[in-house]
Amino acid sequence: MSRVCYLDQFAFHYFPDMGSLPRPKIQRVAIIGAGPGGVVAAKYLLGENCFSKIDVYEQRASFGGVWNYSSDPQPEKLDIPSTNPHQPLEEPTWRSTSTSSPNGLANSKTERIPTFITPMYENLESNIPHTIMKHSDAPLENNALFPSRQTILQYLEEYAHDTRHLVHFSTQITSITLTNSKTQPTWLLQSRSLSTNKISHPTTNTTTPYDALILATGHHTTPHLPSIPGLRAWNTANPGTRTHSKHYRRPRPYRGKKVLVIGNAASGTDIARQIASVCKQPLLLSSRSENEFAFGDGGGVEGVGEVGEFLPPEQGKGVRAVRFKDGRVEGGIDAVLFATGYYYSFPFLESLSPPLTRTGERVEGTFQHIFWRHEATLAFMGLPSKIIPFRTFEGQAAVIARVWSGRLDLPSEEGMREWEEAVVREKGAGKRFHVLGFPRDFEYHNKMVQWAEGARDMDGGGQGKLPPKWNAKETWTRERFPAIKRAFAERGEARQGVRTVEALGFDYEGWIREHGREEKGMV
Repeated sequence: MSRVCYLDQFAFHYFPDMGSLPRPKIQRVAIIGAGPGGVVAAKYLLGENCFSKIDVYEQRASFGGVWNYSSDPQPEKLDIPSTNPHQPLEEPTWRSTSTSSPNGLANSKTERIPTFITPMYENLESNIPHTIMKHSDAPLENNALFPSRQTILQYLEEYAHDTRHLVHFSTQITSITLTNSKTQPTWLLQSRSLSTNKISHPTTNTTTPYDALILATGHHTTPHLPSIPGLRAWNTANPGTRTHSKHYRRPRPYRGKKVLVIGNAASGTDIARQIASVCKQPLLLSSRSENEFAFGDGGGVEGVGEVGEFLPPEQGKGVRAVRFKDGRVEGGIDAVLFATGYYYSFPFLESLSPPLTRTGERVEGTFQHIFWRHEATLAFMGLPSKIIPFRTFEGQAAVIARVWSGRLDLPSEEGMREWEEAVVREKGAGKRFHVLGFPRDFEYHNKMVQWAEGARDMDGGGQGKLPPKWNAKETWTRERFPAIKRAFAERGEARQGVRTVEALGFDYEGWIREHGREEKGMV
């Protein structure tokens, strides 16, 4: 009788009596994406000191991934509604930059840099305090408690410095194919150089073989804009009144307007508060569920229910009216911003069978949100949502590196399938599949570290690179950080001088003294 040990129903299933997958010899690894996940993956692979080739492909000209800021994105090219995750590759826009010549003369050389739109907006600050946002091996303390996007981008660039020699910048992966072999599967990558010296031949392709592949492309590229009755006709009748949060940059264009924001997760809530400072009040913030970042009414923001229908003029209170599902009708709306999230999308892997995703709501066939069970030489970084990302990436990377170096075993494909089916039974096969949230995000990371700790030693006795588990104080902070964020925001401009949670009145040591124990449920 096979034995299944459940350390956590969602985070960690191990199937010790179901056999393990045979380990192909992995020497050549490709990583797609040099954002936070891709860089962490490269560092942990390097820590194994056993791979002959590690290549990182990044379509931008720099590190940072989603934390790169494009100040004036091109107009949206979205279907209305936008419910198809299977979109073509993004085409870059081009930004000119000047460099000085060796003798100090300015503007001696102009380069065109490929840029890709991200959801970064002008005044974005992290929604995670730096005490738990930072990588485990790189401090971030000497900054505002919730750092600005500029601070975080600089931090990521500095953190990535020792992986620069691995990265092919301005290189877009156009397609990936898998050649299936029982002994040694091979991933064939076709890439397109976007560097300035290849602009005249933008379709020039290079094909390179690898033994294993990590997808660290994130999931903030393909916007989801839901199908709401009347939306298409509204958009036709009122051009320019609708946008997605991916294209939001600053509140100024909304000055004096009546605004509806749909979606109250972290970005929707923050954007709504920014726009509310200049728009006609109250700004209407529509949501269908509670969210840990919701600030409630106040500050010029009124929480309203889910939108049921966009109304034509003859049915509403004048023009540009919507009906909410509770029957309320609001007319005279000048602008609608959808903060309704994104799809998982992999346009360079559309030929893979079975497909990685059909609906875009989750990646199908994964084990522990990392390995593709149909071919475990494919791994993903950063699929889970509602997590503390940088540290979560470290736990995932530690497992990937040890499995592919041959020091850690995976269960059989049957075992991996059972893990996926268990999660589907509990959370459904849709977008909740990859959602962790607190405390499961911390449990997940700690159990990835626990898994990695069980790896066999290296031939030379080394242990590779291993992140720490979350400790009790970090867990205490994680549970409270929405409240900490609210307290931070209430400081106004003075918030930039706040460096610690203690400065906002959140005292872990005092809490321990008062309660005389560590908090129940801490991991």
